[in-house]
Amino acid sequence: MNSREIYLAGGCFWGTEAYLNRLPGVVDTEVGYANSITSDPTYEEVCSGETGAAEAVLVRYDADVIPLALLLEAYFRTIDPLSVNRQGNDRGTQYRTGIYWTDPADGTIVRSALSALARTLGRTPRIEAAPLVNFFPAEAYHQDYLARNPFGYCHVNLADARAFVAEHARDFALAEKGYGSLDT
Repeated sequence: MNSREIYLAGGCFWGTEAYLNRLPGVVDTEVGYANSITSDPTYEEVCSGETGAAEAVLVRYDADVIPLALLLEAYFRTIDPLSVNRQGNDRGTQYRTGIYWTDPADGTIVRSALSALARTLGRTPRIEAAPLVNFFPAEAYHQDYLARNPFGYCHVNLADARAFVAEHARDFALAEKGYGSLDT
């Protein structure tokens, strides 16, 4: 397995995590707070807007199954890329969009994906893109929230994950990696 990680902020982390967990090649996720100026902030502190943290998802993935560019394309479908500090009904700096990396090579891929998105939109996306400064896991009750609370609030169209996978079936290396068919 070609294990990699990236940190994606897409508004409320519940929906972003639930969507990404539906993609082949996503091995594990963890919700938390990225790039905080406060060490180990709580949810309440992050909601105050004074920590500088963004609600984000640590995504561990197999790059041989879902390359970073394809993962980012899926992520872009979960957000309004032109919105600042707002996704769905959630507002505040903690709900900004962002892509944060730990491997400098990923920065090149991220910038290329954002340039392609800008060409598609005809405008510059309002997505933060930077190396990860820090990441603090969120409280246990936030982890896999929508899996445990399927009727919880979510601004992300979770059904779109299946459509994304179907549209990009040839881009996923499923059979070779033992993931079976797209219907599983």
